[in-house]
Amino acid sequence: MILLQDVAALTAEVQKDILPTDSVREGARQMIEYAKSNPTGFWHEVGEAMLQFGLKVLAALLIYIIGIWLIELVKKGLKRMFTRRKTEPTLVSFITSFVSISLTILLVVVSVSTLGVNTTSLAALLAAGGMAIGMALSGTVQNFAGGLMILAFKPFKAGDYIEAQGHAGTVIEVNITATKILTVDNRVVILPNGALSNGTINNYSGRPLRRLEWQVSVSYGVDAKACKEAIYAILNSDKRILQADTDMKKLYKELNISAYQLSTVNYRMDAIPAPFAALKSLNENDITFVVRAWVRSADYWGVFFDIQERFYTELPPQGFTFAYPHMDVTMLNAGN
Repeated sequence: MILLQDVAALTAEVQKDILPTDSVREGARQMIEYAKSNPTGFWHEVGEAMLQFGLKVLAALLIYIIGIWLIELVKKGLKRMFTRRKTEPTLVSFITSFVSISLTILLVVVSVSTLGVNTTSLAALLAAGGMAIGMALSGTVQNFAGGLMILAFKPFKAGDYIEAQGHAGTVIEVNITATKILTVDNRVVILPNGALSNGTINNYSGRPLRRLEWQVSVSYGVDAKACKEAIYAILNSDKRILQADTDMKKLYKELNISAYQLSTVNYRMDAIPAPFAALKSLNENDITFVVRAWVRSADYWGVFFDIQERFYTELPPQGFTFAYPHMDVTMLNAGN
């Protein structure tokens, strides 16, 4: 019995030493006692405290209003800058929103601290929340970062025909986490921006001008010079094929390529190489001419197939027949 009493007394002593007194209740009790003992001084101090708090609230509101006005100015300035540089609209929207949200959070913290509130705990809570969200959405964050890289460096844009991650198609949408392409058989493929930004991208529409190439194989015995002249005649008769005397300024204006793009994206070509044809190889059954010409990127496939068909239909009637695998057999008369 004595042991239990000793334990209870020891527990009470420990609790008395460890557990703090209710500060709110104690403060209220002291304030009531002070009001009873000195009502004039109490109300004077209350008035001063309310005046100081009111001034803090006024200062916080003033800081918040001015801060919101400055944030709007920053957003408008960013939009004007991006518009002048013709930045991707998706990237403009994201950066503007990100800057606006970040500045607004900072403004709220500053406004709250003006009231005398300790913002250390709030900052720690925001940091911990950001870390937790980042760990939970690690894959999404990777795609998010990849989207920023794509939107910033523009390896392709909507309307370009690209090949990446084992898929090929026309880009129909580029957002902050994924890219959608439309394949030639009308399928929509969604490519995560994380893997896309770290992989190889073949952009067939990345340049306004492209070079076409054909391989034309004809039989042995044809006049090589005459064959080349016939090829040149076909190439020069198609107005879509660009010639060496093409007016580059007029061409870039037609393609709606600005001076800014010419200087920063390196689109510029000072002159178009003339159509080219040359004897490339002497094969077992035929000889092969390599034929090259420059066209607008939008005309690439149309010109390729049309000229290919014209080679097939127009060269043989002129005596430039196409070769095919064959074998010449010579029989000797051994009877005599």
